[in-house]
Amino acid sequence: MKAIICAIAIVLSLSAAVAAAESAATVQADQNAETLATHVCSNCHGAGGDSRSPTFPRLAAQQAPYIVAQIKAFRANTRGEQEAHDYMLGMVALFDDATAEALGRYFAKQPAVAGTPGDPKLMAEGKRLFTQGENGQGIPACATCHGADAHGNGIFPRVAGQHAQYIVKQLHAIQAQIRKSPVMHGIIKNLTPEQMNAVAAYLRSLS
Repeated sequence: MKAIICAIAIVLSLSAAVAAAESAATVQADQNAETLATHVCSNCHGAGGDSRSPTFPRLAAQQAPYIVAQIKAFRANTRGEQEAHDYMLGMVALFDDATAEALGRYFAKQPAVAGTPGDPKLMAEGKRLFTQGENGQGIPACATCHGADAHGNGIFPRVAGQHAQYIVKQLHAIQAQIRKSPVMHGIIKNLTPEQMNAVAAYLRSLS
C-alpha cells in the first residue's frame, strides 16, 4: 500500500511540475508576443490591432484560431495574394507555433474597433445579405459561419468593424481563387461587386 501511495505522489508531483513548466512557457510566449505586436505588427496593423489603413486588416478582437491559421498559411506560402506575401512572408518566416498561438491570444483580447456607419441604404442591403443571403443566387447567409454579430467563431474570422475596402479586396481574391479558400469560394462565387460593397459597408458599421 505504501508503495502505491508513493507512486501516486510521484506521479502527482511530476504532473504539477509539467503543468508549472507549461504555464511558465505560456507566460513567456505571451510576453514575447506582446512585445512583437507592439513593436513590429503595429507598424502595419496599428496599436492593439486597430489598423488605420485599409491595406492592412484590423486584428483587434479577432478570433485567435483564425489568426494562427493565417500565420501558418503565410509561413507555408499557401496564401495566394502576392501583395500579402510581400508584406507578411518575411515577417512570419521565423515564427514558431508557440509564437503564432501567443499572437492569436494577444490580438483576440484587444478591444474591438468601433464601427463606422456609411450610406444607410447600402448598409441595409448589406445587412439583408449578411443575415439572410440571396436564395435566387445560391448565396447563403454570411451569419451562418461568421455569427449574427459578425464576431466570428473559431476558424471563421471576425468581420465586424473591418475596413470595407479590405473586405471587398478579399472577396474578389477568393472569388477569383487567388486566395485559396474552397468553402468560401463556393459561398461567394455568385456575389456581384455591388453586393460585395453592400456587405462590406454593413460590416464596417459594426463593432
